[in-house]
Amino acid sequence: MAKQRHAEIAGAGLAGLTVASVLAQSGWTVRVHEKGAELREIGAGIFLWENALRALESIGAYDAVTSTAERVQSPELRDHRNRLLQREWLRHGRLFTVARRHLHKSLVENALASGVEIQTNSAVAGGTPAGALQLADGTVHEADLVIGADGVYSKVRDSLGLAKSVRDLGDGCGRHLIPRTADDPVGTTYEAWSGGRRIGVVPCSPEETYIFLCCPESDVDGTDQKPFNRQTWVDTFPDFRSQLERIPDDGEGRWASFYDVEAFAWHKGKVAILGDAAHAMSPNLGQAACVAMTNAVALGQALKVHDVDRALDVWQESERPMVTRVQRYSRFYGRVGTRWPSNLLDVRSGFIWALGKSAPVQKRINFAAEYFPSITR
Repeated sequence: MAKQRHAEIAGAGLAGLTVASVLAQSGWTVRVHEKGAELREIGAGIFLWENALRALESIGAYDAVTSTAERVQSPELRDHRNRLLQREWLRHGRLFTVARRHLHKSLVENALASGVEIQTNSAVAGGTPAGALQLADGTVHEADLVIGADGVYSKVRDSLGLAKSVRDLGDGCGRHLIPRTADDPVGTTYEAWSGGRRIGVVPCSPEETYIFLCCPESDVDGTDQKPFNRQTWVDTFPDFRSQLERIPDDGEGRWASFYDVEAFAWHKGKVAILGDAAHAMSPNLGQAACVAMTNAVALGQALKVHDVDRALDVWQESERPMVTRVQRYSRFYGRVGTRWPSNLLDVRSGFIWALGKSAPVQKRINFAAEYFPSITR
């Protein structure tokens, strides 16, 4: 009888929990290490595009996640004059929006039901190419595969010298949850641009609406979101006063920078890095978590047909080119949204309108949502 394979995973975020379920459902024993005292997700809401929904279906978590999610039929994008630029901007296939904590809770429950062991208060110090996860308290866990899904500042990645660059992109976003009212959209999302600022109004559960407020870090008033500098955003987006007035003065939401991570490689020896540890990106296309989840599925596919060493090579060769393209388009979207010259905003509106009307451009930019891995050999 073949020996049961074992995986040690650093990080109980969306990527780590997804790959944990993927492996456990394939017969692996899996242990996940979370440095926090409790299992929780930081953030407010999240877009789940077709690729992420297929990943959830593949691990049996789709119904639980979408049970309180909002099915989005017509996302809208408006400009600084409140003119509608697009009603189908960057939308292909199914699209749901959901509260991040609900998504995270569903993934935790799915992993536990799949037989995954999750340890809290278990900070990770690094990994070794031979296949060992080193904890901050000196404990060493050997495994057939170690996965670093421990975020932008990954201890696993950095212990192996895999980081090529970790870049602050110079812009970021505040994320807030507010009580949902009749003023908020139903079955749609609103996004509006004004200068370098962007606002999003996103229903994400029957009770809550997710608000995102993006701006360059040089916009001191705009980044002042804890406590919340309400008036500066009302002045910029008066049509969204109702939503802005529901943001708590000193709630959980805060402004945080966007990062890009590029790695020399996604693996070394018997250690792989996944999610933000390998390819953090700005959330401008809503694909950072979606791509991480589909990459988790792809890794499981490769491990079904190859030994660990070969599987990691095949996985990287298959998925990395797609991720590189998503990062590039997300950076482009961010530059257009936050760094466009203020005296040429009408030109920007025309540019975005034209992009949205071009089916080939739409397909090229939004290809990740339509992509799902299929590694069979």
